Amino acid sequence: METLLSSHSLSPLFNPKPSSPKTHFPLPLQPRPHSLSLTKPITCSLKNQTPQSLKPFLPIPTSWVSHAQQGLAALALSLALNFSPILYTGNALASEFDVINEGPPKDSYVVDDAGVLSRVTKTDLKQLLSDLESRKNVKINFITVRKLTSKADAFEFADQILEKWYPTVEEGNNKGIVVLVTSQKEGAVTGGPGFVQAVGETVLDSTVSENLPVLATEEKYNEAVVSSAKRLVAAIDGLPDPGGPKFKDNKRESNFKTREETEEKRGQFALVVGGLLVIAFVVPMAQYYAYVSKK
Repeated sequence: METLLSSHSLSPLFNPKPSSPKTHFPLPLQPRPHSLSLTKPITCSLKNQTPQSLKPFLPIPTSWVSHAQQGLAALALSLALNFSPILYTGNALASEFDVINEGPPKDSYVVDDAGVLSRVTKTDLKQLLSDLESRKNVKINFITVRKLTSKADAFEFADQILEKWYPTVEEGNNKGIVVLVTSQKEGAVTGGPGFVQAVGETVLDSTVSENLPVLATEEKYNEAVVSSAKRLVAAIDGLPDPGGPKFKDNKRESNFKTREETEEKRGQFALVVGGLLVIAFVVPMAQYYAYVSKK
């Protein structure tokens, strides 16, 4: 039987939301004299029993269940975002594709996607490379990225940039691309036929094997880029090669003694110990002999 309980029939701990719609009967049940109060009337179903055994059915609260379900859903979403390899790969590849799709820089010669170059370095590169382009009609672009995930190494990425930015041989003939990967401490230089011929294979190989990796290993990214630019420009102008940095010899001097030094020290130590033993025995005996002879 559906009925309307008064505000004195249930405890505040079990105060569910009002059900819809409410049905009012002409003869509501009278409130029990020792029942607790509620702020709002609610409807519930009572079994058809005798008045002495009538007890209001307490509906199970659902507020904590809904909160638990929402918490589990949020936890599952957080785990999916943190451990999903697809989402991570998409974010990692975004910067690489942005560099390729944005095309060559219009106002400068640098795309510092890794964010490791200073303003002074960018200004120096712009002056040096703009002067080269105006005199020799050779354009060199420098690109820095933090990490490569779409390509195996810096050379493949540099070739991909060259093909995307300058799709025809005529456009890319006198164009050069220099890539520096900061996390992998490596770099690459590529370009069109005119650029490669102007620089020369020797300087290209030396720049890739000396200037970029050596200085990048020491995290001197600004110096790596500027020194590479100066070396390439000097080669194009036909000037002597300034050369590049060399890997430092990090060998440390050994703290261990040689065998000859050890034998020499051992002999000196034996003499010292023998002398101390002689003194320790002879001096007390001499003192005792002098004391007995006086008596």
